[in-house]
Amino acid sequence: RELFLHEMIRLEGRCNRLGAQSCSECNCPSPEYRCRDCLGSEIYCSPCILLAHVRHPLHRLEKWNGQYFERISLKTLGLRIQLGHTTGLKCPNPRRAFNDDFIVVDTHGIHEVSLDFCNCATAQSHIQQLLQISWFPSTTSDPKTAATFHVLEHYHLLSFESKVSAFEFYNALSRMSDNTGLLPIKDRYDSFTRMIREWRHLKMLKRSGRGHDPSGVDGTVEGECTVLCPACPHPGKNLPAGWKDAPQQWLYGLFLAIDANFRLKRKAVSSDSVDPSLSRGWGYFVKDKAYKDFLHSSADSVQEKSTCSSHNAVNMADTKSNRGLATTGLGTVDCARHNMKLPNAVGDLQKGERYINMDYLFFSALRHTVLDTLNVSYDIACQWHKKLWHRMSAFPISMHLSHAVKTISFFVLKFHLPAHIEQCQTSFSFNFKNGVGRTDGEAPERGWANINPVASSTKEMGPGARRDTLDDYFGDSNWKKVVRLGHTMLHKIKNAFPERENHREAFEDLNDGLRGEYGAALEQWREQVEAWEYDSTQPNPFERKAETVTMASVRLELAREDEIDLQTGTCLALHEDCTPSILISTGLELEEQQRRMKANRAGLGVHATDNQEGKMVQQSNTLRRRIDTWMKMQELYMPSLAALRVSESSVSGSVTAAPEAIKLWLPSQISRTAPCNSRLQAIEWKLRYAQGHDALRSLRSNLHAQTAILKYKDRNLRGQGANTRARNTLKAVEARIEAAARTYEYAHKALVVLSPRVNQTGWHSSLRPLDRADVRSMTDLLWGETEGTRKLSWIWNMRGAAANKIDKDNASEADMRIEWCKARARAMRWTEEVELLKEEMRRILQFLEWDAQRWDERGLENTLEDAGEDEREGRMAYAKRQASLRRMLAESFKTSWTDTLALVDT
Repeated sequence: RELFLHEMIRLEGRCNRLGAQSCSECNCPSPEYRCRDCLGSEIYCSPCILLAHVRHPLHRLEKWNGQYFERISLKTLGLRIQLGHTTGLKCPNPRRAFNDDFIVVDTHGIHEVSLDFCNCATAQSHIQQLLQISWFPSTTSDPKTAATFHVLEHYHLLSFESKVSAFEFYNALSRMSDNTGLLPIKDRYDSFTRMIREWRHLKMLKRSGRGHDPSGVDGTVEGECTVLCPACPHPGKNLPAGWKDAPQQWLYGLFLAIDANFRLKRKAVSSDSVDPSLSRGWGYFVKDKAYKDFLHSSADSVQEKSTCSSHNAVNMADTKSNRGLATTGLGTVDCARHNMKLPNAVGDLQKGERYINMDYLFFSALRHTVLDTLNVSYDIACQWHKKLWHRMSAFPISMHLSHAVKTISFFVLKFHLPAHIEQCQTSFSFNFKNGVGRTDGEAPERGWANINPVASSTKEMGPGARRDTLDDYFGDSNWKKVVRLGHTMLHKIKNAFPERENHREAFEDLNDGLRGEYGAALEQWREQVEAWEYDSTQPNPFERKAETVTMASVRLELAREDEIDLQTGTCLALHEDCTPSILISTGLELEEQQRRMKANRAGLGVHATDNQEGKMVQQSNTLRRRIDTWMKMQELYMPSLAALRVSESSVSGSVTAAPEAIKLWLPSQISRTAPCNSRLQAIEWKLRYAQGHDALRSLRSNLHAQTAILKYKDRNLRGQGANTRARNTLKAVEARIEAAARTYEYAHKALVVLSPRVNQTGWHSSLRPLDRADVRSMTDLLWGETEGTRKLSWIWNMRGAAANKIDKDNASEADMRIEWCKARARAMRWTEEVELLKEEMRRILQFLEWDAQRWDERGLENTLEDAGEDEREGRMAYAKRQASLRRMLAESFKTSWTDTLALVDT
């Protein structure tokens, strides 16, 4: 530490120059100047320092004033920068920059220089003279400011890696010029932002080959300036001859992932007319005018509500507040396997994640492909796909998809799937469909982590600047993934190969082990799963087929029993309007109303308004009248209750109980020693059994909803208003969870009492005691649990029941069938993954060779006849360099993959 500190302080003086009182170059006495940016600490005289910096006019100088070094500019020493001629030569007819005050932004700081343009008869424009020394002019008319290509390239890459804003970067440059505030630094921030935006755009055009196209920049078509994914299938670029007739068509399927991001919002500043996009749909964003015109024409369309429990987030689309915002976020369509943005597949969202926006982006992205196999993943695919083709009819003909002749499969992202209802978890799972390998569909989610930090800058931009900037970020993200494909694909196949072998062996072992006991069933299971894989409308072998018990089904069964009793003359009804089944069913309804009344009264609190209190009194009176009427009929069937109620009132005194506190004395609430008709007990048992199942279904459904809303809230909602609305929705869901748990506890308590009286057994395996720790979502962890040690709450493993008891043999076979199907699916998915990876690696190499040949063609001399000699050479050099780069990438990838692929193929 001491050594470093002393050496740093030593550099503040003249170091070893104390004894040498002459210029390091010409031995002139009393040298005073040194350069902060040159190597070494030599001191020079004024003429030598000027001569040495003719080629480095933006270096920072210091002058020894007898006590310390102070800043001094080359302009002060008389250095003039001459354009239009070879460096060091003077122009016979120079023209000074306006006011002899030209500002240059460079990596060393912000410099004020003396600049002379060439004004000879053969001189080129001032713009060209600046560009030819790698200085980027801030305007095209009489520029007074420029930025070096070096600083633009520096910021360009730095912004990709660190997401630093132009404002922060420019302020850092300004402080490099003066960190004290004592020297006036001219503000060129607006000029810098304009130059960096134009730089981004021009680099995009250059890299996409627009400078080599005879039609020029104006000939650019939509989506042409994007970096394509080499691993995805591109007909005519990287697919083998005859691929359309190949038996394994799933190898040539396109994987798409749809998602929205509500971090990338934009404030309501500027407008498209003031700040238009430079790209005009040439990159990843859709063409803005056509997009907005379509949304405007479809403004009256109503989005259907979701029927899947995980999609309260979709139904809450209107909770996205757009106050003060022109854009609430972005919708995108990505390559699902390689996480790359697709051409014309990004668009702004105006109010939540509406189908109309996402449909447009989906159909826009598919205009660039003719593939017949599409695998589409979306976290709400189970709902979104239902009326997709009907909604497509409202789109322009050019965006229509011939879906009838294509194989299109819809999936829900693997991480999001547990929040969906049970049916979705098998019907839309990547795990169970053929031809998808181990794709998880979560590609967009991974990509947002890289782009989200730029939101703090882009939200303040105008619409065009924001689109151009995000286009550039997406392009860089795609390119970084392209150059890393060698490592990425190698890592994937090294992981997939042993997994394929392990799961193949595990399935074979399971198959052999089951052959003895389930030999006849194995072939049937295979036929069932293959039929479902071929036609998803067939019975799903991954689902249990046990009959579901519900209150509605039990009430229907009891009503039919009453009908048979009436027809046979054995009806025991003691009231013309009330059979025993109606009596008990109504009693359970009253019990539920009592619980609801109690919860409402507790929620009302002491601060209730007169209106709220009035409604509560009305509801209480209605409930009391219903209970009084029911109790009169109840005493017809249970006459002993009259004495029980008299005894109860004598104990409690003359105080009238609130209606929610009145004891109903259902059969399960009567002591075993008290007389009670066994028919009534059997009826209540059936209804309580169904009530327990209904309560568990409600519990699971609302836990699904709670998980989805929490994810939606954490990912998308910002601001007090939106979070307050989400919290209110969560409170309502939590209240339903509490109500379902309370209902289940009542039902289970009654079943425990009744089951020995009606000789019912076997129900405990499906309706267990419910602890509060059991009421949790599929992804929640208990205290001390980790992902590797966690256990699923029993409420998610509950099996359906047939009639009044579980058929253990059928349930066991169903469990074994499902496990066999899943083991088979795992083995098949890993086998497919290896085949997909091998095909993708082949496609990458072929795509890079195709791209190299395309650059070779761009560099042919006969295609550049319209250009001057210097420009022609530059175009040829750039084209050859790009072609060589792609071949070097391909060779590098191939070399790194060779040994592993040889092992996989053996």
